[in-house]
Amino acid sequence: MIKFYHSPHSRSTGTLWLLEELEIPYELELININAPGGAPEAYRTIQPNKKVPAIVHDGIIITERAAITTYLCDAFPDNDIAPQVGDLRRGPYLSMLVYCDAVLDPVIAVKTHQWTYKSNEFSFGLFDDMVEYLDQKLLHHPYATGSDFTAADVQLGIMLYWAIKIFPVMPEKESFMRYLDRLSERPAFIRALEKDQELAKNPRSTTAHFPYNKPGSRQNQDSPHDHMYGDGFS
Repeated sequence: MIKFYHSPHSRSTGTLWLLEELEIPYELELININAPGGAPEAYRTIQPNKKVPAIVHDGIIITERAAITTYLCDAFPDNDIAPQVGDLRRGPYLSMLVYCDAVLDPVIAVKTHQWTYKSNEFSFGLFDDMVEYLDQKLLHHPYATGSDFTAADVQLGIMLYWAIKIFPVMPEKESFMRYLDRLSERPAFIRALEKDQELAKNPRSTTAHFPYNKPGSRQNQDSPHDHMYGDGFS
């Protein structure tokens, strides 16, 4: 089983969404990154900078969102949300995964803090260039890498969601809003945000098991909060 280290309402929410898209069981361990001093010091053995997300699978530690996304989609390809090796679409897909971490994330962070800088001062470039690039991409394609939803949309979508709807630093361009409307209809997106909200309201929580239940099962017929943590919650 995947062990997933997560802090609600953080960069790891996208990984929570990805796990729901993949429909695989996982064990979730909450990491309080907002505690005095940040995450527990013991967590450094998993993530050296005490950041989330991180996962452990078959004893192997994987950190950084793009790496986690690539690893999980390669390890669990049944839901076909990532082009596999040999598929010509894999290049644009991997490019967008890394773009989100190498450009979009730091540019949004700098914009949030209202720092000013020249384009050649940092490797991630300018906010306006990023906005124009994504606007043109989403004007001409319904999803991040073309006509089909992929795990790159999880990465891009969750970041645009936070940067427009939660901490509004991105402009509400028509292309962005239509894109978010499409993503917000996905059952996995809905489940992930519901779980994240519940986890944020239960700071006592430390570990939870989330066995995936196919649509139509008893769990999915009940209230989405009735069995939020599964039988393994403690």
